Amino acid sequence: MTENTDIPPDRLSIDPKSPFFNEAILERGIGIRFNGVEKNNVEEYSVTEGWVRVSVGKTVDRKGNPMTMKLKGVVEAYFRAAENSPGADAAET
Repeated sequence: MTENTDIPPDRLSIDPKSPFFNEAILERGIGIRFNGVEKNNVEEYSVTEGWVRVSVGKTVDRKGNPMTMKLKGVVEAYFRAAENSPGADAAET
């Protein structure tokens, strides 16, 4: 599989037990916009399938994992480092 450094993966999870976990990409910093709104509580996402899994408060299951809820809609993933680069402000206006 070839990786383009400017495009985040189609699917990513922050759970180390998941097959979609990628520590190197998570360290780089991923931002998620869901239906045009910035989300900071995303546990997993899929761009092509159009869903995000978000944590529900501080509630945990019996194994200590955060309780999550799957929401469907338009998902946009981007690298946070790209938004801090020069010229990023011009793109937002």
